Amino acid sequence: MSERVGWVPEGVDTGKPSAARLYDYLLGGGHNFAADRALAEKFLQAQPNARTIARLNRAFLRRAVLFMMDNGIRQFLDLGSGIPTVGNVHEIAQKADPEARVVYVDFEEVAVAHSQLILEEDPRAVVVQEDMTKPVAVLKAARESGLVDFTQPVGVLTVGVFHFVSPQADPKAVVAAYRDAVPEGSYLAFSQFTQDLQPEEMAGVVEVMKKSQNPMFPRTMSEIEGFFAGFELVEPGVVPLPLWRPEGTNTDDPDKAGIYAAVGRKI
Repeated sequence: MSERVGWVPEGVDTGKPSAARLYDYLLGGGHNFAADRALAEKFLQAQPNARTIARLNRAFLRRAVLFMMDNGIRQFLDLGSGIPTVGNVHEIAQKADPEARVVYVDFEEVAVAHSQLILEEDPRAVVVQEDMTKPVAVLKAARESGLVDFTQPVGVLTVGVFHFVSPQADPKAVVAAYRDAVPEGSYLAFSQFTQDLQPEEMAGVVEVMKKSQNPMFPRTMSEIEGFFAGFELVEPGVVPLPLWRPEGTNTDDPDKAGIYAAVGRKI
């Protein structure tokens, strides 16, 4: 039986789990349903460290946005942004500079509907409902929002989403299309699951997600480095989540991070 609550758009089948709502649940959010929680519990059986990985990925997003802000970026394109939870991009960026602008992109109806509620009072942030693997449509919507000036450097964020992009969708070409749309001095932040870290757990996660709307495709370090063609990787390069420019004392085990992360500057 599907759950109905006020912030769920008409026509959404809440009995079908989604990756966006699974991530929301792992982060402790409240915008998920019984089907999402059931899938998340199976995910946790395969990868008991999943909640920590979700937290580490969110922390990387914060550090990457602040790094870009420190390097002059004031406009962001957040691809596959998911359901906004505490510490989202516009909150991070606008705390550093109230004039910072953000365009969120997601195709999942609940993620978009909740984003619209959160952003309705913020003229410098908007969500567009598009598939990030279709960059022509995404870039058109971003331009039409009036919040991204593609003649100025842009921070492109692909954090924790490309493991849902199949090889058949040609993910390198997708990234290249966004790279070609932004000027020199723009940045790309990227993180995704890998089989290099905890391969047995990752294999279990892949099996669990085969039964969902969002199968997963982990990638190796060298495959992830390949997404940065045309970018100069900033130090420390492609590394497990807790090793990317950590703040303060870092006690998280990088071998259990599950995800590689990196930031590059377009050259």
